[in-house]
This record gives sequence, C-alpha cells and structure tokens, in this order.
Amino acid sequence: MQITRVEVTVVEIPQVAPIAPYSSHLRTSSTTCSAIVRLDTDDGLVGWGEHNVNFLPGISGRRMQAEAEEWLIGRDPLNLAQFHQTCPLETRLKSGIEIALWDLCGKAAGQPLAVLLGGILRPQVELAACMGIQGYDQAGEIAAWCVEQGYSTLKTKAGKSIDSDLEMVRGVRDAVGDKLKLRIDPNRAYSPQDAAELARQLEPYELEYLEQPIPAEPLSDANWLRSQTTTPIALNESVTDPASAWEILKADAAAFLLPDTPQAGGILPCVKIGHLCEAARIPAIMHCGHDLGPKTAAMVHVAAALPAYSLANDSTYYGLEDDISVEPLKITGGKIAVPQTPGLGVEGCPDKLKRYKVDC
Repeated sequence: MQITRVEVTVVEIPQVAPIAPYSSHLRTSSTTCSAIVRLDTDDGLVGWGEHNVNFLPGISGRRMQAEAEEWLIGRDPLNLAQFHQTCPLETRLKSGIEIALWDLCGKAAGQPLAVLLGGILRPQVELAACMGIQGYDQAGEIAAWCVEQGYSTLKTKAGKSIDSDLEMVRGVRDAVGDKLKLRIDPNRAYSPQDAAELARQLEPYELEYLEQPIPAEPLSDANWLRSQTTTPIALNESVTDPASAWEILKADAAAFLLPDTPQAGGILPCVKIGHLCEAARIPAIMHCGHDLGPKTAAMVHVAAALPAYSLANDSTYYGLEDDISVEPLKITGGKIAVPQTPGLGVEGCPDKLKRYKVDC
C-alpha cells in the first residue's frame, strides 16, 4: 500500500453557548481552528487526521499540504515506527498526519483503532467538560448545566489573578457542591511563589488538580510547589514527548500528566507516555485544544485502550456549532462510546470541509 494523495484543509468552526466565548488569561475566542488531514492510498482507503492551529501566526494550509506531499507521497502508511524515526515535518503537522496513518492502519486491519492499541478497556470514555474563565455567577450556571448533562468533571481556564481564580472556584462549589470534580488551568500564569499561595488557598475546595500554574521549566519548581500544598499539581505544557514525561516522573514533579498529540507528535507518543505513567502509577489525562472529530476520536481510542488514562479526559467538543465529520461523535451522559467501525470511526464530510474552510 502507498500514499497517493494528501490534503490539508484549515477549517474554522464557531463555538456555541455555554462554551463561547472561551477565555483564558491569554486571549478570548469564539471559534475553533484546526487543520484536517486526508490521506488517500492506492488501495482506495482514506485516512483522516487533525492537528490544532488555534492562535498560531502564519498558518497556511497550502504550505502544510505541499510539505506533507513532498515527503509522504509513495510511502507505506502502515509503517508507523519508520514514520516516527524519519519524519522531518513540524511536530503539529506530523501529529495530524500520524493520526490519519493510524486511521489507515485500523481500516487496513478491519479493526477499531483501540483494538490496535491493545484492546478496549473502556467501552465508553469519560469527558471533562472544559470552560473558559468565568465570573462567580456564570461559573455556577455552567457547572449546574454540566451536572444536568451528566458530566462528572469540570475543568476551567484560570490565571487572571489569584482572587478571580478563587471567586470562580467558589462559584462552582456554591452552585453544585461536590457533584463535579474540579480542575483549574492557569496556563503558566504564576510564579512558583504565587502558585503556592493560590494552591494553599484552594485546599478547602478539594480540587482534583491544579494544572500547570507555573512555567514548564525547571522541573525543580514543580517539585517544590508540590511540597508547599496538599492541592495536587498536574503538568501539561511540560509534557512534550515520552522523554519529558520520564524526566517529570523521575523528578516527582507532578501527580498527573496531560499529554496531547500536537505537542507529542501523534498517538504513538501518547501511548508511550501512558505506559510510563502506568508503570509509575501516575494517572494520565488526554489534553485537548478545541478538537474536532478526528482528534476527539483519537483521544477516545487512546483513553479506551491504555490503563493509565483512567480519569475524565479534556474536551470542548460539546461546544461546537458543527463538526467536519459525516456523523459527529455523540456525547451521552458526559461520555463518548468507542467507535466500533475500523480506524478512528469518523469520516470527513467534503461539504462541511468546504463550508468551514479557511483560505490560507
């Protein structure tokens, strides 16, 4: 089997309430922007992949397609080990292609991707509903909506200030009590000293974890932060590949790790990180970056097959106006069932790709 055709299409899809507008301490947006990868083979199989391009300057679908075509055309799509050893492409683009290769592997084998990753441990994968920074009242309203929808876990952006973070957490807890596990993510907004102060003030609210409140390096700062509080500390931006996960585990720098395919380079690195976390008895959680169907499906398959991904995995999929998939994934009671068709279980819709395409 050989790859005969490559398409990379940048799309932008509006978000809807209650997720929009989605604010972090860095920016506010009401759309999701992703690059959708389509790979065709001489056997007639089509593989779909995705990588996030939100907020990145100078994004060009035409350039990404040209770079991918130059390297991919004529190659064997089933040799993922060789792909990871030799692919020279930028990590995000590499990750979108790699997801499409896995889709082709599943279709060639006639099996859902999770089966290729080892088997389906979890027929349904639990989601953590993600929301942007909100005030006290809005945080409570969204938390109540999440409970009504059947979610068990809520993750919020954070980092504007210690006071606003605490006010938002109080809004959630006052509205729904302990009906939701709660995570907050300041995206490296704080110094170690300020993060320690925030973490200590959060202790009465019993967060599941405080995610990456400090810069990614040095890991010694994260290790120190853990010694200052009983609030569990999770790391995301620090997790860039299996080697970085190994260093975090050696440094005892986190209670939870959150890898993501665009940073790690695809599904296989996230699988390897899951194996490391399983050996260390540290939970792993799949991170999201405002994902559409292919990347959400990839997350579902990884979380279904790997023991370490035992907690609710991040998702903003519930907040999309639409998806580029022929049949969007269904969220029921805060969970997505593992697709049972071969590969990822999602197919891109040409009409939707055309409708949401960004000319770049």
